[in-house]
Amino acid sequence: MILEGKKAFLTGASRGIGLAIAKRFKSEGAIVMGTHTGNNQPDENICNQWVKADFSKLDDIENCVKEVLNFEPDILINNAGINTNAPFVEVDPSVFQEIQQVNVFTPMRLCQSAIPFMKKQGWGRILNISSIWGKISMEHRSAYSASKFALDGITLSLAAEHAIDGIVANSIAPGFIDTDLTRQMLGDEGIARLTSKVPARRLGKVEEIANLALWLASNENSFVNGQNIAIDGGFTRV
Repeated sequence: MILEGKKAFLTGASRGIGLAIAKRFKSEGAIVMGTHTGNNQPDENICNQWVKADFSKLDDIENCVKEVLNFEPDILINNAGINTNAPFVEVDPSVFQEIQQVNVFTPMRLCQSAIPFMKKQGWGRILNISSIWGKISMEHRSAYSASKFALDGITLSLAAEHAIDGIVANSIAPGFIDTDLTRQMLGDEGIARLTSKVPARRLGKVEEIANLALWLASNENSFVNGQNIAIDGGFTRV
């Protein structure tokens, strides 16, 4: 098991991509602490420990910072995020600020809390789950793209500053992924329309994201650093 004994802190671990990462990491021996937003604590078979956190609330962010400081993770994965699509001139300023708080400010604070321990032990892995909309963009994506481009900027800075400390930082940019939320929002017709534009002609699987995250967070990866890796069936490259 390639993560035997490693401690991983993962935001947004109760569903979708985060859930798949939690399961994959735990199956490879990691001790996983995950965050969730619901009132019911998720299954302890998924994560060893759970923290309830709503990152639209500053107090919850700072409480999570304390959890990270106490947990001393070897691996930090910033996966939790929110998105609202709207024409640029109709973007509500308060919604824009909330998206930046959840998608950018929260990862920044959690990275700040995780790095001192990683630096002290001379080993650490940081993964920021971005999006293809943090590599390219389109109409109605201004607030979300702003947050994901910013998140990748943080990743680049961390890689430049802390590689010398044994800390490897990368972004993963998923494309159109088969999750319950995707199917709920798009329906079969919407999914068919989307996948017709993807060279692979299908949605990605959450397990594919989890497998990439596992490799990037393990000792198998020692030199891929500061990258924003799209996993999108070729969508952003054709």
